[in-house]
Amino acid sequence: MDHSNSGNEALEGIGNDGELKVGMEVKSDAEAYNLCNNYAFRKGFSLRKGHVRRDASGNIRQRDFVCSKEGFPVDEDLCDAKRCNRLETRTGCKALMRFTVSNGVWMISHINFEHNHELAKPEERQFLRSCRKIFEASGGVDVGRRRTKPVSYLGNDFGGDRNVQFAKKDMENYLPREMGNMMEPGDAQSLLNYFRRKKCEDPSFFYAVQVNQLNQATNFFWRDGRSKLDYDCFGDVVSFDATFRLNKYNLICAPFVGVNHHWKNMLFGCAFLLDESTHSYVWLFESFLESMGNTQPKTIFTNENEAMSKAIETVFTKTRHRLSTGHIVKDARRNLANQFANLEFMKYLNKCFYECHDETEFQVSWDDMINKFSLGDHLWLKKLYSLRDKWCLVFNSDTFSANIDFVRRSDNIDTVFHQVSTKRMDVISFVQHFEEKTKEMHLDELEDDHFCEHVVPRLQVWNGILNHAVYVYTSKIFNFFEMELLGCMGVRMKEVCKDGEVCIYEAIEEAQQKVCKIIYNLSTQDISCSCKLFERMGILCRHALKAFDFNNLTQIPVQYILKRWTKEAKKGIVVSNERHGLSSNTVKSVQSLRLSELMHMGSNVYSIASLSDSGTKIVKEKLAEAMELLEKDEEIVNRLAHAKKVDSSPSLNAISDIWTMASLSQDSNNHGIDQFQSQQN
Repeated sequence: MDHSNSGNEALEGIGNDGELKVGMEVKSDAEAYNLCNNYAFRKGFSLRKGHVRRDASGNIRQRDFVCSKEGFPVDEDLCDAKRCNRLETRTGCKALMRFTVSNGVWMISHINFEHNHELAKPEERQFLRSCRKIFEASGGVDVGRRRTKPVSYLGNDFGGDRNVQFAKKDMENYLPREMGNMMEPGDAQSLLNYFRRKKCEDPSFFYAVQVNQLNQATNFFWRDGRSKLDYDCFGDVVSFDATFRLNKYNLICAPFVGVNHHWKNMLFGCAFLLDESTHSYVWLFESFLESMGNTQPKTIFTNENEAMSKAIETVFTKTRHRLSTGHIVKDARRNLANQFANLEFMKYLNKCFYECHDETEFQVSWDDMINKFSLGDHLWLKKLYSLRDKWCLVFNSDTFSANIDFVRRSDNIDTVFHQVSTKRMDVISFVQHFEEKTKEMHLDELEDDHFCEHVVPRLQVWNGILNHAVYVYTSKIFNFFEMELLGCMGVRMKEVCKDGEVCIYEAIEEAQQKVCKIIYNLSTQDISCSCKLFERMGILCRHALKAFDFNNLTQIPVQYILKRWTKEAKKGIVVSNERHGLSSNTVKSVQSLRLSELMHMGSNVYSIASLSDSGTKIVKEKLAEAMELLEKDEEIVNRLAHAKKVDSSPSLNAISDIWTMASLSQDSNNHGIDQFQSQQN
């Protein structure tokens, strides 16, 4: 990776319109490369050196610089595992910049600007391979800064994280390991002031405070505006962990965590709790739901806590409560220290967790384990058994959980908060630490999105369904899907009966002698399998895929493509039009959904417009026009008048006025969306 900025002078040679032109001249190969590479960064593609022609003396007389997607992959040895697993980036792009060299002068003699692929968005350009560099001209890096936030720190120098020309991995490799100190501590009042300041900066920022009888602040919850948008897309599964402590105050630090379309952690919000009473948890969960438009997740994972369980039963009435197996394993190490090193015992325990096909098999396996190792009087195991419906897979296979609790991911949330338990961190410092981790996760997601958009996994075999999946799913989810499809080879299919359009099959996995029942409707292409992988994970199992192959299907039926796992997961939100007969709380929830839809679109518009003064001017003018239209809308005027009677000091201000006002009415909401869609198009 190039750590210099030697191409900045060459950048000045680009025309006033930002384009390269035939006839432009530079003095060396390095200047030619930097000129083209700076242009590539501005346009959104990665550059590489192409064909070179030399004279009889070996001097360069012609050099091509091409798009990194130029050419096509050559057929390679399928026995070479490394080559088979290599991802495909080339699309045969013809974009090219050719320099002709004469008397030491490098002159552009030919340019082809046409690309046959999508160019990187402005916020994705930092991930372009040829454009990643750390500018020494920025004055260097303050080595006193913690390694937990180098990208955000330098992002301030570049006008934001999106404008830096390097990825987080590059920064971590470049920074020395010296650490600095966090900011000075603050009390509850300073925390409230900090939240108020964040609310002014981000109108979508949400915080709530619970006070005791003496009007003293005891519990806090907060989340930023982006987390609400993330929850709208991925709030079907939530993990809540109340095992972290802030040493200085012994406060409980409890993050709400989700999983995105790349199967990576994302933060939905966080809380400080003074105690673990049911009352505190009820307040917290109600505050969390209020901040998320009162939309309940399908599944929530937590550590085991009786007060928390009661609060979940009270608040999350439509949610399946599960216990984190990670926490159960930690408890097992303490309570079953003598047995935990016994591989045979672990085999029994693992089967009880994951491998039983029905409740009868679970009961037989559990009894066998208890009797074989003489654990009938073990109190911890008795309690674990009483909670079996919250941790055993066989009792929960019919509810979506994204399988987030069954495989240990590299970005485990423990690593995010490891500093909390090892440092005497004050509350303000922790909130800032949380903010930086949230930004890092958003940046990781942006990089993954860019990767999925511009890089396609190489298919080892040609298969219609597999080819469909590679263009629909993100890379990580495609890997899961590919494993299931390849697993079809170990499945034997037998048709049991057929009744009209409905076929019933038995799928037998040869390795495990596992038999699954499949029901398939030939006309609607609806399918169900007794293993219930689709119900809990959202991707089709090998047994269902075997049935599709058996019936010559070449595409995944649309009803089995879960949007939250696709590359389009964050594009568009469906908002209900039906409001008749709804309660006031439900109406507020509908408005919250409309507001989220507008905020999704507005965030994209603002990001693009902020890249230039002209773009900012355009958006400001259109926002002023939109405000004039909203102020004339009769339904909006009536609702605002009602809101002022309820709250004499409404919090509408600046740009947030437009989104909030538009969300009050479905008609104005649609009108505003149409306006901005036409601008973006």
